[in-house]
Amino acid sequence: MSEIFATTGTITAIATAVVPQQGSVGIVRVSGSEAMHIAQTLFHAPGKQVWESHRILYGYIRHHQTQELVDEALLLIMKAPRSYTREDVVEFHCHGGIMAVQQVLQLCLENGARLAQPGEFTLRAFLNGRLDLTQAESIADLVGARSPQAAVTALAGLQGKLAHPIKQLRANCLDILAEIEARIDFEEDLPPLDHSAIISEIEKISTEIKKLLATADKGELLRTGLKVAIVGRPNVGKSSLLNAWSRSDRAIVTPLPGTTRDVVESQLVVGGIPVQVLDTAGIRETQDQVEKIGVERSRRAANVADLVLFTIDATAGWTAEDQEIYEQVQHRPLILVINKIDLASPDEVHYPEIINQIVKTAAAQNQGIEALEAAILTTVQAGKVQAADLDLAINQRQAAALTQAKISLEQVQATITQQLPLDFWTIDLRGAIHALGQITGEEVTESVLDRIFSKFCIGK
Repeated sequence: MSEIFATTGTITAIATAVVPQQGSVGIVRVSGSEAMHIAQTLFHAPGKQVWESHRILYGYIRHHQTQELVDEALLLIMKAPRSYTREDVVEFHCHGGIMAVQQVLQLCLENGARLAQPGEFTLRAFLNGRLDLTQAESIADLVGARSPQAAVTALAGLQGKLAHPIKQLRANCLDILAEIEARIDFEEDLPPLDHSAIISEIEKISTEIKKLLATADKGELLRTGLKVAIVGRPNVGKSSLLNAWSRSDRAIVTPLPGTTRDVVESQLVVGGIPVQVLDTAGIRETQDQVEKIGVERSRRAANVADLVLFTIDATAGWTAEDQEIYEQVQHRPLILVINKIDLASPDEVHYPEIINQIVKTAAAQNQGIEALEAAILTTVQAGKVQAADLDLAINQRQAAALTQAKISLEQVQATITQQLPLDFWTIDLRGAIHALGQITGEEVTESVLDRIFSKFCIGK
């Protein structure tokens, strides 16, 4: 078995971020049969505080041998099965920072616990029946959410809004399988199978699967965000555009060309979509070695971006340098940003007719930002990807399983149409049932669990 399946024994980990001089509280979590014993060994609660489930005790953590004071802390007790893992769980709520939680973690390890593997607390919750696999993945999505909409969608998954329809579709497939197998085993005692009813039911299931598959791109956008590169020749106002958009002075702005020497990043949220904005160095031929490196990085950023904001200067119009840069980025989804419209008329700027998304801005005056965001959302929606008002969204693993289920059901329909024996119907129907079971975890392999939970943080 892989390491992540070594779920025996008592585990411990730091459950909060460890950052020097930041965070008032640091939590060390312990789960397993020895959790209470470890707590009673290390934690000293003055007075007559009651050690019972779902109570918080105040006291001191001391070294189990020297009785040296380690920290003043709180202890949270959650006895099985009323805990996250459905095992005995205790949490030491220590002072934040680095030293206190590290010392408490070491004491837990010295008293019989082992360091948890990434995601092992949530894995135990899954294996002990507290969560299904879609809910476990939603927890990871919630922790990593980069926008309010992403958090809302993750919470929907955690509440079972994805698991419920998947389980219902699987149950419907199992009902069909039972009908078919009954005819195989007791053909003489039962009425003939209604082929048209079976096909109709399979079509209904396939339709629901397609609806779920349609959320895959939306979910991926919410999880990973949109990477946007601001590209153009020097001194067209790229850095001013970033500063106006992010409402900060992330990028240095001067009248001198070549001020930006490297890619500057900013994280924004547009219409519920996390957006990573890359302000790139002005693209031009240069003998300056440092600027040359920045220009090359700009080209790479443009080539990996989901969307390019190709920025030109309204006062200069469309130049030969603009045309050269455009030829390098025209293969990417692109919005033309005509900047500095407060200094010149944008209507006098001529550009290739193939460009149909155009925004006019005066970044230095904070003008045109709303229009820019609207254009970005329009571009995204044109690709049939919308993040707003998304109730649930599947991830890539779930999409792959749903696709397999859809293909298997299509094969069942083809088998029925070809009038093959009933035994052949059950083969692909079982394939669809297996694929749907992989989504919720009712049918899952070690390698799938290993891949899912290894992406979690250690304390979750």
